[in-house]
Amino acid sequence: MLKGKVALVTGSTSGIGFGMARALAQQGCAVMLNGFGDAAAIEETRSGLAAETGVTVRYNGADLGKPDEIAAMVADTVQSLGSIDILINNAGIQHTAPVDEFPTAVWDKIIAIMLTGPFHAIRCALPHMKQKNWGRIINTSSVHGLVGSVNKAAYVSAKHGIMGLTKVVALETGPTGITCNSINPGFVQTELVKQQIQQRADAIGGSFDDAVVDVLKEKQPSLDFITVDQIGALCVFLCSDAAAQITGVPMSIDGGWTAQ
Repeated sequence: MLKGKVALVTGSTSGIGFGMARALAQQGCAVMLNGFGDAAAIEETRSGLAAETGVTVRYNGADLGKPDEIAAMVADTVQSLGSIDILINNAGIQHTAPVDEFPTAVWDKIIAIMLTGPFHAIRCALPHMKQKNWGRIINTSSVHGLVGSVNKAAYVSAKHGIMGLTKVVALETGPTGITCNSINPGFVQTELVKQQIQQRADAIGGSFDDAVVDVLKEKQPSLDFITVDQIGALCVFLCSDAAAQITGVPMSIDGGWTAQ
């Protein structure tokens, strides 16, 4: 369905980002991966995805906290893959602490990577999309782009901010063939969430499995995790012609979390 298209997916060397990159590649889309990690492991991921799907897969290690590197990554995508048709802003980090104890340097880093970084990526990618009068911009937000949780001031602020940016870009590109939406997952069993669950297990003095039930019962009525494959399928749908009139929308995939 997406043969001939090119996607840049930030934060895509693992987790949700890799799930979306893989889903796009399976539909024939060439992909530029981005993220941190062991160089050998990243190359194995890149080459493995290329071998599995038969599409061109490249990697750029830009730091999403540095605007110049973001601009260079977009330019690299266009130069090496021929265009940039799809931009997925997915990179994210987390830190939990009460507001009055939150480290200011960590606040600045989270906002830089999760809000300012997507702004720069969109700013650089839009001119290329406008030339073709076609583009898909998807921002990975969260249920925390719609509701709050204690001890997550920076994360919740960044995710609420990306919702506003999504709406503005959608309005500005309304008359074009470009759309901009967000995907808002609840609990997905990624390494980031596993760390939070282990913290809960330590706090309640129970097992990891006990903490899983405790966490899901508190927030996610389905009592089950969202999978990266489900998020990947939603990403593919938003990039399809069927979604051409869906723009500026938060697409919740949260097991009923925000229905409460």
